[in-house]
Amino acid sequence: MNDKAAHTHAEGHAHAILRWSDDSAHDIEETTRYPLMTEAIRQILVEKGIISADAVRHLIEQMDARSDVTGGKIVARAWVDPAFKERLLANTKEAIAELGIPEVDATHLIVVENTETVHNVVVCTLCSCYPRMVLGMPPEWYKSKAYRSRVVREPRAVLKAFGTELADNVTVRVHDSNADMRYLVLPMRPLGTEGWSEDALAHIVTRDCMVGVTVPRVPAKAHAVE
Repeated sequence: MNDKAAHTHAEGHAHAILRWSDDSAHDIEETTRYPLMTEAIRQILVEKGIISADAVRHLIEQMDARSDVTGGKIVARAWVDPAFKERLLANTKEAIAELGIPEVDATHLIVVENTETVHNVVVCTLCSCYPRMVLGMPPEWYKSKAYRSRVVREPRAVLKAFGTELADNVTVRVHDSNADMRYLVLPMRPLGTEGWSEDALAHIVTRDCMVGVTVPRVPAKAHAVE
């Protein structure tokens, strides 16, 4: 890795984006080309009457409404309800339906659990396959060629760039998402959250925790919310 660029997402946490100078131009080219292609295709479909402008707007509003808040609720329930966690790991879609969350999508969603000896991290080496229904839109670093290439070869180095350093006895497992299968990481519940309400727990579960590049952290002056 030749340099690190600071990236701040909506929750105000700064993370390092992995970039290599030899493919940064490629990333810029891809991120500018695809929106133009998408807009061109949208205009053609509307002009030919295949889809209406109102339908497009409705779909965009639906996508914009998705966020990692949904994923946080799933994780928090698993932390406080061991039986639910078992069902979540065995059949993710059925367990999520219990929470009144609409069916995530047609793909197979798998939850992988972090433990004291195993840490999971998710990538899509081909493009940007991602559980958008429970995490919202993927961040730019997740779609970058640098992340997609390096996290498979040097996962510990990538995690360290995000501020996550693991003990030598912890096994790192990298899960490659695809068009038919998506992954969601169930992070370990942090110490110091005993007695917290489910809502309070959900607030410390971030998108990056559920991708696996970071772990949940308890704010310095945090307290349980009854």
